[in-house]
Amino acid sequence: MAIECLVLGAGQEVGKSCMVVTINGKRIMFDCGMHMGYLDQRRYPDFSLISKFGDYDNALTCIIITHFHLDHVGALPYFTEVCGYNGPIYMTYPTKALAPLMLEDYRKVMVDRRGEEEQFTSDHIAECMKRVIAVDLRQTVQVDEELQIRAYYAGHVIGAAMFYAKVGDAEMVYTGDYNMTPDRHLGAAQIDRLQLDLLITESTYATTIRDSRYAREREFLKAVYKCVSGGGKVLIPTFALGRAQGVFGIKEEKGREREELCILLDDYWTRMNLKIPIYFSAGLTIQANMYYKMLISWTSQKIKDTYSTQNAFDFKNVQNFERSMIDAPGPCVLFATPGMISGGFSLEVFKHWAPSEKNLITLPGYCVAGTIGHKLMSGKPTKIDLDQDTQIEVRCQVHQLAFSPHTDAKGIMDLVKFLSPKHVILVHGEKPKMATLKEKIHSELGIQCYDPANNETICIPSSHYVEAGASDAFFQSCQTPNFKFQKHSSDDAPNSSLIDRNLVRHLQVKDERVAEGILVVEKTKKAKVVHQDELLHMVGGKKHDIRFAYCCPVSISHSMDNLSESDRCYWLQILHSKINGELSVGNIQNFGENLRMESFHTSLCLKDYCPYRIQENSQSTTKTVFFCCSWSAVDEKLARRILSAMENLNLREI
Repeated sequence: MAIECLVLGAGQEVGKSCMVVTINGKRIMFDCGMHMGYLDQRRYPDFSLISKFGDYDNALTCIIITHFHLDHVGALPYFTEVCGYNGPIYMTYPTKALAPLMLEDYRKVMVDRRGEEEQFTSDHIAECMKRVIAVDLRQTVQVDEELQIRAYYAGHVIGAAMFYAKVGDAEMVYTGDYNMTPDRHLGAAQIDRLQLDLLITESTYATTIRDSRYAREREFLKAVYKCVSGGGKVLIPTFALGRAQGVFGIKEEKGREREELCILLDDYWTRMNLKIPIYFSAGLTIQANMYYKMLISWTSQKIKDTYSTQNAFDFKNVQNFERSMIDAPGPCVLFATPGMISGGFSLEVFKHWAPSEKNLITLPGYCVAGTIGHKLMSGKPTKIDLDQDTQIEVRCQVHQLAFSPHTDAKGIMDLVKFLSPKHVILVHGEKPKMATLKEKIHSELGIQCYDPANNETICIPSSHYVEAGASDAFFQSCQTPNFKFQKHSSDDAPNSSLIDRNLVRHLQVKDERVAEGILVVEKTKKAKVVHQDELLHMVGGKKHDIRFAYCCPVSISHSMDNLSESDRCYWLQILHSKINGELSVGNIQNFGENLRMESFHTSLCLKDYCPYRIQENSQSTTKTVFFCCSWSAVDEKLARRILSAMENLNLREI
């Protein structure tokens, strides 16, 4: 059996996350995002690869959405209402509450303000959300008789979840976006230790190791304070939901940073007693903050512990911003949507504030290619062309925020090491950095790793467990004692004297029972474990015993021109005494003409030429005798120890 993964988005890029996974006959779409860097059909995944005839209900078992960011949910209304998917959709309760706000805000920006062709309507969003089935964290959901899913806390943004899926014996986890370190308003990702065939993980920061959160916060606050104290204005482009609560929470990389930057700035303003205004540009953020207050149980432990006395989302220094205030004199800090300056009000403000050297634009740690934010981060442009007729002069300062709701390279490695899946697929990252992380996972953890591009399919072998019975003879063989005898000196005895340690040797007896059987799978019959003797009877065959042989040279103390037949027992007696004195593996028994232990047999070889004698030892010397040894494969380890001891012996006459 195999797990088949079709990458429809976020393959060697960041944008329009969408992965269709077929696991033991069940087909799951993980995320249904759009690419924020395109305005044509490239913004959507190529859904025709799922079904050429558009029969998506039969082609998919369900859709799972990990969180409310547009690059993970933005194409969902289009896929359900325009393309015609009517099957079940699963997401967490916060994602179900906040996703419609993100989708409607995007629709307004693209259609009402920019006049673009409408891809989906407000009614489409509402109808789409009616199909959503909300799930709790760690709730096992039985999608059908065979497929079960479970959500785990992912950090990143409120409501974000990693999803576990199991069909039969095959198990996998799709992470979506996650954060392995806690911040000011969300905790770190949490997941059980699972036995996975496959882990599909984001790799946004595949090669980045971030500094401590406190150092990054100080850097951000220093840049903002320097700007406003000099009379400048600070623009923080942010998505409608996410990080703003945090600057006031910290970064707004696709939304969540606003929560971080809001908490951070609001606290700093209070401590410094600053009177410079902090603004939100839209009422949507007020609505979002209301949801954050309602969903307090999804936040960090610190916020939950202090919620009864102080709500971290009640910002004392934040107020609403009106368009008429864009050119108002005086310093201020403004959060404006959308993030990455891809359009909307943040772009409108940027046009007015970018030409002034006093002003500051703070950008998220990652901006999608094609956006104004990406152009600003790629260098220090003096001019930016918006279109053929519009050009903006850029004299303002540009500061890249070091905050991100995504885990860094260490966090990814920690998760992969913790879960130890059999295979890893990297998505949501940049190709060169993904290649580096892929090699690191393979070399350091020994796990097969893949980094497929969009529209590629990867097939992963999955586990398949077979329930087997056992015969009576096999059970009886398991109960038969299997004694092992081992000699050891009294060196470990703390109260023994030196003389005792040299003279006393104890015989240690162990019962090492090993269940050895043969798995038999016959057509139309249940698998069964049988004893090896039963198998011969079942197949009508004869037992064959394969033995190994070696003619081993052993040194003697004096020269002997010839060895007679009468010397056989004499030299075997000396060898028996020497080996038992050297080895602690047990007793070698003397049967007169040969020595035996388990299947190992040895006897004196009087032949001038022996086929089991190694060529370099074939010319016998007058101070060497040869012993022919044989043993079965089961005693290979024992034979090696005895032969090693024999080759290092020097036999002396008694």
